[in-house]
Amino acid sequence: MSQGISRRSLLVSAAALATAAGPLAAVARAAAKAPKVLVIGLDGALLNRIKDAETPVLKGLMSAGLTAPSALYANPLAPTSSGPGWSTLITGVWPDKHKVVNNDFTGHQLATYPDFMTRIEAAKPGLRTYAVASWNPITDIIFSAKVDTRVSTPSAEYDAGTTSRAVAEVRNGNPDAVFVQLDNVDHAGHESGAASQAYLDALHGVDTQVGQIVAAVKSRATYGEEDWLIMITADHGHTDAGGHGGSSWPERQTFLIAAGGTVTAGSVRHDVRMPDVAASALAHLGVAIDPAWGFDGRPIQRPLPDDFDALRAKLTGPVDEGGIGSGVIGFTHTPPNGWTVDNAKMGTGGVTEWRGWSFTTDEFWTKAERDQQRENNIRARGVFAVADGDEWSDKAVTGTFDSTLISPSYDVRGGAKATLTYTTYYRQEAPQKGEVLVSYDGGAPVAVKTYTADTPSVVENITLQVPAGARKAQVRFRYTGGNNWYWTIDGVKITAS
Repeated sequence: MSQGISRRSLLVSAAALATAAGPLAAVARAAAKAPKVLVIGLDGALLNRIKDAETPVLKGLMSAGLTAPSALYANPLAPTSSGPGWSTLITGVWPDKHKVVNNDFTGHQLATYPDFMTRIEAAKPGLRTYAVASWNPITDIIFSAKVDTRVSTPSAEYDAGTTSRAVAEVRNGNPDAVFVQLDNVDHAGHESGAASQAYLDALHGVDTQVGQIVAAVKSRATYGEEDWLIMITADHGHTDAGGHGGSSWPERQTFLIAAGGTVTAGSVRHDVRMPDVAASALAHLGVAIDPAWGFDGRPIQRPLPDDFDALRAKLTGPVDEGGIGSGVIGFTHTPPNGWTVDNAKMGTGGVTEWRGWSFTTDEFWTKAERDQQRENNIRARGVFAVADGDEWSDKAVTGTFDSTLISPSYDVRGGAKATLTYTTYYRQEAPQKGEVLVSYDGGAPVAVKTYTADTPSVVENITLQVPAGARKAQVRFRYTGGNNWYWTIDGVKITAS
């Protein structure tokens, strides 16, 4: 800082100005605080077992902030193991981009998709970044050498050493972004299983360590002048018997607990995904996310619920699907306001849940049939639409699967360009076909995209040339086939240029 003016002096001056600002004083004081981020990763921790265990610190953070259960991918994209999991959380992109698909890190693309602290150093080199981990590949490989301090805790010190180092840095240093990984919950899962008392005991132990780090934050002399966003997360889950790497729902579990910043106390969300941790850290520190980075994460501070997410309260339990579980809520055929489903050409019979376009969740849909790659619908969030000829045909049917999902009308400008955006995931088997059609002002629909080959989870951006004089555009998603595969749609919008 030039001319001998300290950061603290500027903060105090800003606070003094805020006091004199009348009704806007509280807002100004909040804006004057220095943003800081603390991310704590609990290897192999399950959110439902955190709730079962004696974990007052973690439960306190949940009450004070956001709780967001979430789920991972599975093979063939990547196993539910630490290398892919931590890389996704730390880089803000899914494994199909960072290419960490094992714990050996062979063929990784971490130089192209670096960790969020490396992004911080590039954008704001004056900020101090600090990472410490009990599982050394995190600080040896995932975080780059551009991070100010990376500490790989010696095995003899394990989580106790990681915690003490983190406490010392937070209490006595001046970090702006801190990442801490604690490993013992994962060890308890492997040794005793997630259903064991030993696993609950490990969660109690790590809760105490999280409490020590959070207490160090609050003990800082400058804490009153700082705005800390604290995020707690995990890289994967565990089976009841112990272990992970597979496609079962417990193995695919992760979560985000977040407190501080603009997070609403006591809130629960279902649209948060793993890459959002990195994006949220950057947003809190005022680092703009460049579209050229190809980020999959989006900041939790800027939720973007879509029309399908409004259906969550209307979802019901299984009807014909016997393997999902009676307590799992997750499907409806009732579209959101403004949307319709045309089943005039739809065959009859089949599995009720999947007769025509349905609206569902990751848990419900993937539990319908594991290991058919439904787990890799990674870029959908919350509630999404699915046409699944494969599951529909698990009971006797007549005719074919022919269903069209029809959007509301979107405003456009005649003679200008517009962009149709949606998230999709499509698995092909002939004679199946997916068609995206657009109509203007009630005119004949025209195909703008056709799917006849496997398409991994992507966000599509299709440029539309709006006819002269047109004012409204409507989208149709038509899926035709039989006992083939599936097509998912989410996050649909048309943006006028």
